[in-house]
Amino acid sequence: MRLIFAGTPDFAVPSLRAAAQRGEVVGVYTQPDRPAGRGRELSISPVKREALLRGIPVFQPENFKTRAAREALRALQPDLMIVVAYGLILPQSVLDIPTYGCWNVHASLLPRWRGAAPIQRAIQAGDAETGVCLMQMEKGLDSGPVLLQAKLAIGDTETGGQLHDRLSELGAEVLGDGLGLARAELFPRPWIQPEAGVTYAHKLDKAEARLDWSHSATALANKVRAFNPWPMADALIAGERVRIHGAIALPLEHRAEPGTVLLAGRDGIDIACGVGALRVRVLQRDGGKAITAADYLNGRRDLIAARGA
Repeated sequence: MRLIFAGTPDFAVPSLRAAAQRGEVVGVYTQPDRPAGRGRELSISPVKREALLRGIPVFQPENFKTRAAREALRALQPDLMIVVAYGLILPQSVLDIPTYGCWNVHASLLPRWRGAAPIQRAIQAGDAETGVCLMQMEKGLDSGPVLLQAKLAIGDTETGGQLHDRLSELGAEVLGDGLGLARAELFPRPWIQPEAGVTYAHKLDKAEARLDWSHSATALANKVRAFNPWPMADALIAGERVRIHGAIALPLEHRAEPGTVLLAGRDGIDIACGVGALRVRVLQRDGGKAITAADYLNGRRDLIAARGA
């Protein structure tokens, strides 16, 4: 099969490898090179780097609004286009070009968590499981029929970064299975997504990362996990703004004002929440690196004897 692969970040690289093992990838589409780092030098995407290593032609249009961009894709005579975290919305005129349309690898159990940040939103919501869907693309946002699906449990302490990596590999496996069936002319039978249970995983915003101590400890612990490694939760602890890398919820009854330091010691810093308490275990001061609560308290001796009401 003549395959086109469209993707940009690290998440898509295992899927590109899977596609290259099961078909002829005649072209890779990825986002244009962008300035990055302190020097603002142009940086290529992880998918482009993998494509260049494999000697696959790379295309980087800003969009597909021009006829020239669409004709360049058509000239590749694709049987199938595979889209994994590409970063562009494909118009119907593009979806119609490949003989068998476009497949998308999406990191959720559709119809739950359609949209930009399904991995983080699943953790933030306290979901017990998630997974990957191989979907036939249509004009709507992640609304197309599902071809294949695989599930996995979300670990109690799993972060957004850790789940990202597991789902990236699982997505490649599901795509490989789908392409294996297609090569044998046994295309997966699509099933229409139900309307019930549709939720949207809105794009992450740095403004969301600030913790509100009036919320429950469970909700805050989930946010800390979900937003690690980006945008990373931050909060005010006894007058100092810090980033929180690791924390757990404690089912602790108290009468303290939310945000009060209840206890501080080697095991962590316990902060009163609207319900329960959040034990902060790993944190980062402004301009510093991530350290344990025990190391942080070496510079905050005023918190050692703290007690709540």
